[in-house]
Amino acid sequence: MLPFIIKRVGWMLLTLWVVFTVSFFLMRAAPGGPYSRERQLDPQVEANLKARYNLDAPLYKQYLTSLWNMCRGDFGCSFTRSDFTVNDIIRQGMPISATLGFLAMSFAVFLGITAGIVSATHRNSPSDFILMSLATIGIALPDFVLAGLIIILFVFIIPLFPVASWGTPIHLVLPAFCLGAPYAAYIARLTRTGMLDVLSQDYIRTAKSKGLSQTTVIFKHALRGAIMPVVSFLGPAIAGIITGSLVIEQIFFIPGLGAHFIEAAIQRDYTLAMGMVMLFTFLLYLMNLIVDIAYALIDPRVKLE
Repeated sequence: MLPFIIKRVGWMLLTLWVVFTVSFFLMRAAPGGPYSRERQLDPQVEANLKARYNLDAPLYKQYLTSLWNMCRGDFGCSFTRSDFTVNDIIRQGMPISATLGFLAMSFAVFLGITAGIVSATHRNSPSDFILMSLATIGIALPDFVLAGLIIILFVFIIPLFPVASWGTPIHLVLPAFCLGAPYAAYIARLTRTGMLDVLSQDYIRTAKSKGLSQTTVIFKHALRGAIMPVVSFLGPAIAGIITGSLVIEQIFFIPGLGAHFIEAAIQRDYTLAMGMVMLFTFLLYLMNLIVDIAYALIDPRVKLE
């Protein structure tokens, strides 16, 4: 496993460098800049600001300086929030986004696996039809559409939850549900398919012939093999939740990384945008690495290469 991890870390470093390089030159190639606004700054003030952020240097020097700072874990000061460094902004928003993502992923896994097991063990029953129909609808609905419907239903028609902001556990319910629901639908269908395949295996029939209860057969013998497709899906699911949180955080006015990312894109904040891009790239690659290792630990037949 150690050679596999070392190899993947090497590929991760290469990926981070490629993403950094492409992002750096694309941001500079786009028309306009951080100080291209309707109200023009005083030329001397603009010159001082460019000197502070190294924007008056040749492009290749800007690239090398930014690359060196990134290797040291320093993304510099934000253009729009000059009193804060990008590292400070990430430290403020990361716990909020991580909490939202963890709750959404936990909800998706719990609800999806539960629905998949119930659907598989009651195949072709009304509960199977209802659960899989809901899963199909969940897959078809984008999270921002679902968020709008949920807000109308549970904020305005039935006022059970606050519409937005952050601070108390009740503020987490709606955004976590909207973010995790589409992935719960995918997990439910994958669990059902895997469970139906495993329940037809010889060792399951042997376990049943020994007189084991249905609960023991499912959770002790069948579930471990049935969730393998779910484990494979967790990598893309986590990536989708990380990137999907950008939209959900904007809809529910959550002060996480998503709000900062969108603000950086609109305001052409080079340093903040680069910091967010590199952070999301690192998290996505790390989550996929963890999923690959977990896959091998769950199923000893899988060899990491």
